[in-house]
Amino acid sequence: MAKRFKSKVAGSMHRTMAGLHKIGIVDKKTMREFDLMCLTKVEALSPREIRQLRETAGVSQEIFAQHIGVSKDLVSKWERGEKKPSGPSLKLLSLVKHKGLEAIA
Repeated sequence: MAKRFKSKVAGSMHRTMAGLHKIGIVDKKTMREFDLMCLTKVEALSPREIRQLRETAGVSQEIFAQHIGVSKDLVSKWERGEKKPSGPSLKLLSLVKHKGLEAIA
């Protein structure tokens, strides 16, 4: 899966830095720090925020779940606060928050 960046500019800068790293001008530590600055940050979301993401996208829980790669029941539990998203699901939700559902469609 390709890396998702904060913006097109961040993606271009990252590719440039990766090239400099590949030829030895940028060290591994600097490259890791640059990665953190360019990549979309993963952040915890409240049940209300998750529901707002879905409603803003104008999709049902079932369609939203298909985009995230989870079950409709799990989306429902997130929105009720019974469970909290983590790992890849949380990353995808963060991408949806920052870039819209189209970013992962």
